[in-house]
Amino acid sequence: MEMVTRMVADRPVVIFSRTACCMSHTIKTLISGFGANPTVYELDEVPYGGQIERALQQMGCKPSVPVVFIGHQFIGGPNQVMSLQGKNQLVPLLIRAGAIWL
Repeated sequence: MEMVTRMVADRPVVIFSRTACCMSHTIKTLISGFGANPTVYELDEVPYGGQIERALQQMGCKPSVPVVFIGHQFIGGPNQVMSLQGKNQLVPLLIRAGAIWL
């Protein structure tokens, strides 16, 4: 978990993803579509990707990708992100985190 904490530090939006995951692509596209530039870690390409994925699972991430952090806060997976979007809460969260400006 400490590794994940270090990876999300000082970054407004972090997405843990897999290159072949369609839901990861959807979430990256959604967040980027608002003008945010998320830091994306493709777990099938980064060193220690398996360890990171296990740490995310220990945090309760099921499935393990995509996982989103906004403003150092664990948001969750695609269901949580889409729920925030449906309630018009995603953009204000991105603004508060300094990921986008309006």
